[in-house]
Amino acid sequence: MSQIDAALSGQFAIGGDLTVNRLGFGAMRITGPGIWGEPEDRAEALRVLARLPGLGVNFIDTADSYGPFVSEELIADALHPYEGLAIATKGGLVRPGLTDGPWPAVGDPNYLGQCVRMSLRRLKVDRIDLWQLHRIDPKVPRDEQFGAIREFIDQGFIRHAGLSQVTIEEIEAASRVFPVATVQNRYNLVDRADEDVLEYCEANGIGFIPWYPLAAGDLARPGGPVDTLAKAKGATPGQIALAWMLRRSPVMLPIPGTGRVAHLEENVAAAAVTLTDGEYAELDAASPA
Repeated sequence: MSQIDAALSGQFAIGGDLTVNRLGFGAMRITGPGIWGEPEDRAEALRVLARLPGLGVNFIDTADSYGPFVSEELIADALHPYEGLAIATKGGLVRPGLTDGPWPAVGDPNYLGQCVRMSLRRLKVDRIDLWQLHRIDPKVPRDEQFGAIREFIDQGFIRHAGLSQVTIEEIEAASRVFPVATVQNRYNLVDRADEDVLEYCEANGIGFIPWYPLAAGDLARPGGPVDTLAKAKGATPGQIALAWMLRRSPVMLPIPGTGRVAHLEENVAAAAVTLTDGEYAELDAASPA
């Protein structure tokens, strides 16, 4: 077993029974510019996806809004029937046709039902391993949205369900309706506003999927703590940021994404970067509160 494979053996069981390696892959960047349309290099996007199993990455996260629909279709083209892989997707955000415009939330239960069924079709599966509500729609009573998710589980359309960009109170409210298996909030070395949500997830065995995980901000500037540590270890700042996140919590499931094989291999190599107690503490202390 290689060093990377050994490091990737750190695992987490989503929902208690869906075991994945903790460094996953986010499939947003395999689409076109602005997360819109087909990738500029479709062959390279397919090579990225096909490379994942060989690197020990067995958890892939996407959404129907990426493209829209393009990411799910590429995943199916490259990896179906997903032997040994867990595929997660999201629904509930729509694209109005502007690559740089807002992504409105639509939480009407009928629409969410369509999201689930169409993701099943595009991914070519009978059941989605993990389906996440991309955002709670403030225009629709949240219990109606949670109730729809409960029905998707009961109907066998999805195995586990999660939420994205939520508070502890919202997780608790959803948990009264269905088991919340994961939470996907923005979190990285320099943006730790949801530290309380992470701690809640850790205390309750909920997987925490940080989006925008590679950010290191000013900490990665020349001479900064991330830059200095990266040079000392022969690593990149992104690898140091990921290594810190993987150590931060056993429920942390980073999903760095890319459209290039070389960048994918660089990201995955972060699983083999070991931080000493002192190095971890230095980065932790340097991060904004």
